[in-house]
Amino acid sequence: MNVPFVGQVPSDIVVAWIVSILLGIALMWWMTTRKKWPLIWEYITTTDNRKIGTMYILLSMVFFIRGGIDAMFIRTQLAIPENDFWVFQSQKYNEVFTTHGTVMIFFVSMPLLIGLMNIAVPLQLGANDLAFPYLNSISFWLFVSGGVIFNMAFFFNAAPNAGWTSYAPLATDTFTTGPNNNYYIFGLQVSGLGTIFTAINMIVTIIRLRAPGMKMTRMPLFSWATLVTSFLILIAFPVLTVALLLLMFDRIYGTSFFLGEYGDPVYWQHLFWIFGHPEVYILILPAFGIFSDVISTFSRKRVYGYTSMVIAIALIGLLGFMVWAHHMFTVGLGALANSIFAITTMLIAVPTGIKVFNWLFTMRKGVVRITTPMLFSLGFIPTFVIGGVTGVMLAVAAADYQYHDSYFVVAHFHYTMIGGTILGAFAGIYYWYPKMTGKMLDEKLGKWHFWLFIIGFHLTFMPQHFAGLNGMPRRVYTYTWEDGVFLLNFVSTIGAFLMGASMLFVAWNLYKTHRLTDPVGADPWDGRTLEWTVGSPAPEHPFQTIPKINSIDAYWYSKVERKRLPKAEEPRPSPIAIQTVAPVLLAGVLIVMSVGFIYGWVWIQVMGGVAALGFFIYRVFHDERKAVYRKEEES
Repeated sequence: MNVPFVGQVPSDIVVAWIVSILLGIALMWWMTTRKKWPLIWEYITTTDNRKIGTMYILLSMVFFIRGGIDAMFIRTQLAIPENDFWVFQSQKYNEVFTTHGTVMIFFVSMPLLIGLMNIAVPLQLGANDLAFPYLNSISFWLFVSGGVIFNMAFFFNAAPNAGWTSYAPLATDTFTTGPNNNYYIFGLQVSGLGTIFTAINMIVTIIRLRAPGMKMTRMPLFSWATLVTSFLILIAFPVLTVALLLLMFDRIYGTSFFLGEYGDPVYWQHLFWIFGHPEVYILILPAFGIFSDVISTFSRKRVYGYTSMVIAIALIGLLGFMVWAHHMFTVGLGALANSIFAITTMLIAVPTGIKVFNWLFTMRKGVVRITTPMLFSLGFIPTFVIGGVTGVMLAVAAADYQYHDSYFVVAHFHYTMIGGTILGAFAGIYYWYPKMTGKMLDEKLGKWHFWLFIIGFHLTFMPQHFAGLNGMPRRVYTYTWEDGVFLLNFVSTIGAFLMGASMLFVAWNLYKTHRLTDPVGADPWDGRTLEWTVGSPAPEHPFQTIPKINSIDAYWYSKVERKRLPKAEEPRPSPIAIQTVAPVLLAGVLIVMSVGFIYGWVWIQVMGGVAALGFFIYRVFHDERKAVYRKEEES
């Protein structure tokens, strides 16, 4: 790819960028000078984990709307054979399904779960904040920066178009020219860096900031799932970083890692799926933790087989790194490789099955309350089991030659991701909403949301299994009447719009809750873990005195015995949450620098790099000065 000078850049893009920068500067000035925006400015500059978690969830819901609209476009196009909706040519369709998949995986599912981790994990551990509040703010704004970089491509008619897996050599400049897939590379690089920082933060917090007496064997299962997930992120995301870096060099600097005489596109598949399959468990393990806590709470019973649940989480995390090549059965790795990865793929169903049975045994002889979080948990179990069964079918290498790249795989993937991750995120949002806002979402509207969503989900994706078995390939923008899949696609489209309609109940629920309902107390669900001992919403410094833990579900048993939780004898130092605009500025610098690389504007690359380097140098010397002043004050 040749590096263009500014004079070669289309004038409309230059004008759009200048206007965007000026509007951004004007908005920053408005927020800092007008007294009517103090709450927004407080959230923008915060390092408090609850507020950052709330912003993660809010922004991911914005991206959820974007990805959902893409899904509506896809299903409208495929509703009837030989459709020509919205002048949908193949290239436009490629852009839509690429952005849909990428947004839903990287900018909806992950931040929803990371937001819930921010809100719940420190409270469950008896910690006042994450170990590194400032790094937590940087992580969030890197996610924002990556999301902005990826989604701005839509406004410049340059949306990525090589699929959410961005397979080489299709994703190289030889086959997809223009800046489109550069947006994919830099959007994922920047947001992925923020995810790695979050993983480091979670690991240190869980290992170092647990309340006295809270052994690892006494942690809530959501915290356990967060710990294992964080280790998965720490191993898997650097692999994606390397893959994207090599693809960037192929596209921008003319190297040949994935094509040409010395390159091989299969290298990309190995790198991507070494990241990509652990990513599936990065998305599903926190949801497993949420379901465990929710089912235990609303069954009024300790989770069945706690130790086996922890071991199952660890085994899923370990086996998640041993199955990546089941995405490559048709590549030609050979019978031995296919057999090994088929066996490991089937093995991973064992710890997953243990968890399903333990959830069922938790409810057995329990006092089950059918609340909205519990409904999402109950809906998850059969839905995810269907996804797991089809996963075992795909694990049979010989059969996978028939299923591969068909709509059967699309259905399987959505049964695990939506049936697990998204249902888990919804359960967590309804469950911990009091800790975010101090109010409870309306139960009646929540149940309308659940039933419309779950019915729409099965109407959407169950027929896609049969469309795939009847030979419908994925990633196609049209089909013929003779293909015999019209009815299946039409039902699928009806279901997709029903899922979309269910989200209207969420919007109305949010409005009604904040306009018409009163605040709730610290423990509206009669919970079992430490987050329900502090106020709703959780204050910035929730634990004035750190509790001492002597058992699993210590708070629940203190209520049963009508005793207060014992307090730690010596207060533990807590991380200090501050207000700072520096992470926002860093995110802006990275956006500008990324745009320089996307369009080959060398002078913007240099300016952005110098600004980023200056930011880090300032932070290092600033922190050193603060440390010196602190020592002088103490002496």
